[in-house]
Amino acid sequence: MIRLYVTAEQTWTAGMTLSLPEAAAHHWTRVLRARIGDHAVLFDGQGCEAEVELIEVSKRSAQVTVISIAMPAVESALHTHLGLVMSKGDRLDYALQKAVELGVSEITLLSSERCELRLRGVEAIEKKLAHWQGVLVSACEQSGRNTLPLLHGPMALSDWQTAVVATQKWVLAPSVSGGPNASDKPASVALLIGPEGGLSAAEISAAQACNFQPWQFGPRVLRTETAPVAALAVLQWLYGDAG
Repeated sequence: MIRLYVTAEQTWTAGMTLSLPEAAAHHWTRVLRARIGDHAVLFDGQGCEAEVELIEVSKRSAQVTVISIAMPAVESALHTHLGLVMSKGDRLDYALQKAVELGVSEITLLSSERCELRLRGVEAIEKKLAHWQGVLVSACEQSGRNTLPLLHGPMALSDWQTAVVATQKWVLAPSVSGGPNASDKPASVALLIGPEGGLSAAEISAAQACNFQPWQFGPRVLRTETAPVAALAVLQWLYGDAG
């Protein structure tokens, strides 16, 4: 069934009528060619979803009737906070999309010594953040998540690693051996991923000084968009709901 993200301005109840935002209405009725009587699922990003029926379509809006409300348990009990150094092109979009599919709770976008993406000016930052937020929304629609992960930043790597709070903290470091232990049961994990050129030795040392433990994925170096997918999958397998 079609899933649409709609911010709830009031508590949804069965039988009520809702007016869909222009973007959601356009996507459902124009792009997907929904017709009167079609059903979809709305989710509010806070854990609630509603099955709705399309009852009216106008040029820029659509009216729906709420059929039922649900609060499905699809979120992992493991809280994961991904600190991801920004990259150019589609790499960052891919990493964000897959992180959402793998149940990430929060994402902070970071700048570092070797970060290639430089955002200058408030307008450029806001435009990029709106795009990345859209990537998160689309990934939630596709994966069946009803809670939208929090998106923070961009901020300096040094600021994030000193401020982030988690039971367990990991920095992916190809040159330093280490990794998670299946016997541990952390309630929360912070995960630091570097840019295309990797984190510098000084940055890895600074992360370790902030209680980040080094994590090495065998003898092969992972790309910046592959690393969060692999690491989050392992963390969910060991400590979350994928094991």
